[in-house]
Amino acid sequence: MAPEFTAQMSTSDHGWRLYVVLLNTFDVWPEHDFGRAAPVPTFTERAAALTALGYEPVPGAEWEWCETPDIPNDPASPVCLIATVRVRSCVGVDR
Repeated sequence: MAPEFTAQMSTSDHGWRLYVVLLNTFDVWPEHDFGRAAPVPTFTERAAALTALGYEPVPGAEWEWCETPDIPNDPASPVCLIATVRVRSCVGVDR
């Protein structure tokens, strides 16, 4: 069975980026920059970005969204949106 990882997508002043979190390694995390702050990348764009990085969502996995304030404990603070999904290496791609 292929190992599972978490892919995260977040936004900042620089725009949306997607990356695969590789824990307990010195490897550089695979990353895709969507090159824009709006609109939010579509499901199809996210899937294409994951494929380009050599990953695919685990069967049955769904994107989950959360928000975190830029300034902790400040209800007026702008928020950063973060999306996560469980992924694995694409079939035929060794990691």
